[in-house]
Amino acid sequence: MTSSDKSPSHDVFVYGSFQEPAVVNLILECSPVMVSAQLHGYHVYRLKGRLHACISPSENGLINGKILTGLTDSQLENLDMIEGSEYVRKTVEVVLTDTSEKKQVETYIWANKDDPNLYGEWDFEEWRRLHMDKFIEASTKFIEWKKNPDGRSREEFEKFVFDDPPTAV
Repeated sequence: MTSSDKSPSHDVFVYGSFQEPAVVNLILECSPVMVSAQLHGYHVYRLKGRLHACISPSENGLINGKILTGLTDSQLENLDMIEGSEYVRKTVEVVLTDTSEKKQVETYIWANKDDPNLYGEWDFEEWRRLHMDKFIEASTKFIEWKKNPDGRSREEFEKFVFDDPPTAV
């Protein structure tokens, strides 16, 4: 195989649940190399009622995250599908934590920067403690659906990434 036969690889900056190796391994069906990096000019938000984070531009924002390196087109498609239309994939510049080298990568930005459901700051350790198991369960169902949709729509699986609805008092 010559180098012209290979698809270009993709580097993607992740900042939320995709920093968790168990989630990434499941979604990508492999263990990519992960490199620590920072993204300036964005803030990582919580979303009311959701188990996942999102980012939006913020003048003084700084996000610590990971770069998933060397992804294939198919793996990038998996990320696109699981993120859905509420996120926009965009090229951004990050700074590698170990070397301070700047690098152009792709990331997923919340499409509606004025969404009233954005609030506070998303906390990875809190997510890991409280929501990771449910998120992995939802991701497993999503990957099973991708392999065999059996007439079901993507929207059917979106309910799994919502936090449990509040109970009536």
